[in-house]
Amino acid sequence: MSDTLHWSDVHEIGFRLSEAHPDLDPLSVRFTDLHRWVTELEGFADDPGKSNEQILEAIQMAWLDERD
Repeated sequence: MSDTLHWSDVHEIGFRLSEAHPDLDPLSVRFTDLHRWVTELEGFADDPGKSNEQILEAIQMAWLDERD
């Protein structure tokens, strides 16, 4: 895995979010906050405007898998 993150790296993003926010329930996070947190992750190098609800849902599920 390279040091840069893209929207397609849903599993790595989920892993990093689980480390950054270990006490949060991913299902309680609003997509606006999730989008911001992803774009603020170290190494995120994709176009913030290229996300959509499907990508954010996939990230949310990957984060949930990591937490559980």
